[in-house]
Amino acid sequence: MDLRACIVLLAAGLASPLASLAQAPLPVIVERPTPAAFGERFELTGDVAAERRARLSPRVDGLVAEVRVDAGDRVEAGALLLRLDDALARQALGRLGAQAAEAQARVAEAERLLAEARQLVERQFVPASQVATREAELELARAALASARAAEREQAEVVERHGLPAPFAGLVASRQAELGEWVQRGSTVVELIDLDALRIEAQVPAERHADLTDGAEYTLQVAGVADEIPARLEALLPVVDPGARTFLLRLRPAQSTPALLPGAPVRVAVSLPVREPALTVPRDALLRRPDGSRVLFVVEAAEGGHVARERAVRVLRDAGARVAVAGSIEAGAAVVVRGNEALRDGQAVTPAER
Repeated sequence: MDLRACIVLLAAGLASPLASLAQAPLPVIVERPTPAAFGERFELTGDVAAERRARLSPRVDGLVAEVRVDAGDRVEAGALLLRLDDALARQALGRLGAQAAEAQARVAEAERLLAEARQLVERQFVPASQVATREAELELARAALASARAAEREQAEVVERHGLPAPFAGLVASRQAELGEWVQRGSTVVELIDLDALRIEAQVPAERHADLTDGAEYTLQVAGVADEIPARLEALLPVVDPGARTFLLRLRPAQSTPALLPGAPVRVAVSLPVREPALTVPRDALLRRPDGSRVLFVVEAAEGGHVARERAVRVLRDAGARVAVAGSIEAGAAVVVRGNEALRDGQAVTPAER
């Protein structure tokens, strides 16, 4: 036997065991999926927004005489934030008060003269027309008093408007006025945020609009808070953003949390009710393909044993150790949960129940 014949015989002897090993069924562990009791779940990115955020400006022009707050302070409704110099306004108020007092004295004098005229008419010392004259003078004096008092109240309101009160309880987000500055009406001097009236705003893809109108549940995931915060739907604005093709979703937190601050990012988890048949399988049963799709393998009986068949599925909800999927699998199918990493469609397997 020449050397070439020996090599051929040796190669044939080695190939036979390798071929036999390649065709041997691969042992796998299978599990039976169960019907899902939960629906799809997906997440959105949102922000915390204050429902009431006021940029406060002074009610009159003037010089800042007193500043009582700084950024970061919490204030109650009605608390004085700053006051302008009101010296001239108070002097004007004093002058008008004196004019009102003078008008009051004239009314008193007109009343005295009227009473005197009535006594003289009764004694027939003066004509009766004198009473009518005194009555007219009294009415004029009373009208002048009413006008003086109105002017005094108006000036008192001007004095009051030199102070800037907080319209609601909240947090001072910023302060743009310093002692000695001249400020004018319409210029922002203090920005106030109501921390008790917060909402979450998130952009929702247009194709998800119908999913959120009935039966959806919402929870918030905030940095620094271990537990999810429940939330309720406040509004789903029906106007789409033509650029982003999204809708605005507004949620209201069901409980107050110090970590919820205006401008903070929030993850919004949306849980939908069961709307289509779905099965739960272990997370280990899923494989991700290069195109991003998800597949799993089911074991089917074949001539002389069992084979693995690839099935494409859609992940409806990731619930931790188990995942809800929908696709071309049925309840009771034997889903491969171990040994699926190297499986190929149609490969022979030896299944074992977990």
